Amino acid sequence: MDYLLLIIGFAVLIFGASKLVDGSSSLAAKFGIPNIVIGLTIVAFGTSAPELFINIIASVNNNTQMVLGNVIGSNIFNVLLILGICALINPLTVKRNTTWLEIPLALLAGLLVLIISNDIFLDKGEANVISRIDGIILLCFFIIFHVYSMEVAKSGTSDEEFGTKDYSKLKSVLFILAGLAGLVIGGELIVSSAVSIAKNLGISERIIALTIVSTGTSLPELATSVVAVKKKNVDIALGNIVGSNIYNIFFILGISAFINPVYVEDSNHTEIYINIFANFLLFLFVFSGRGRSIERWEGIIFLASYLVYILFLIFNVGL
Repeated sequence: MDYLLLIIGFAVLIFGASKLVDGSSSLAAKFGIPNIVIGLTIVAFGTSAPELFINIIASVNNNTQMVLGNVIGSNIFNVLLILGICALINPLTVKRNTTWLEIPLALLAGLLVLIISNDIFLDKGEANVISRIDGIILLCFFIIFHVYSMEVAKSGTSDEEFGTKDYSKLKSVLFILAGLAGLVIGGELIVSSAVSIAKNLGISERIIALTIVSTGTSLPELATSVVAVKKKNVDIALGNIVGSNIYNIFFILGISAFINPVYVEDSNHTEIYINIFANFLLFLFVFSGRGRSIERWEGIIFLASYLVYILFLIFNVGL
């Protein structure tokens, strides 16, 4: 029954995120908000909404392993699996801003998590914890990044379409309410069923969060990026993944820690290091080969790295 509830939870969660984006973007367009602003705020928020609502619910319930595992697991999934698949479909050309700001910022975000989760080593603390102050620091980084992104977008010449729906104001509001309800209900179903599955199988919430939960919440990013690459919009595919990873740490982990401090166990540092490795690999690949691009052979390395990571989790399931 828990597995069925988990599947239903993901379906409701993704449905909720979709309806929230459709309703919000339609309502924003009615009030004359520029398309690029809608894309960078509402659409970007929509792809990260599954992780956000699951983490909010997990934070309120003090399921800290679910909080950290979902964020870090999603980031690893995004880089190693999604970008690996995208690079196999079509080599990914990297824009200048993505090369020199967004990818290094994603790497910085991973390093920052390592720093704030090492209180015992750095401050001789009694426990490793991502505190509310740490959460505020992460949110400050997010605000700086978001303001910068908005300014770059508004000063550019992009007229990119984000598939804004055209509904009446009433229908838009109803979709927003339905989307929020779907996110809350779906998030609650996922967290409760995932915790129950972990207990029944005798494995940690961390493993469930790093595998099943993080994969499910990353489905919007997977769908968006694969479709974009097939349409030759490689900038959207890469920007979607890197932007999502920055959102996940600065925004989602920041809010989660602000709601409830996140206690970090020794085993959590494994995925924190793997996340740093994945982002470093991405940064390295951009400068290898011909020009600033991620080639198919590099995509294969991403996928092979993800397979090794999953096998490691399976054979260390007791951790």
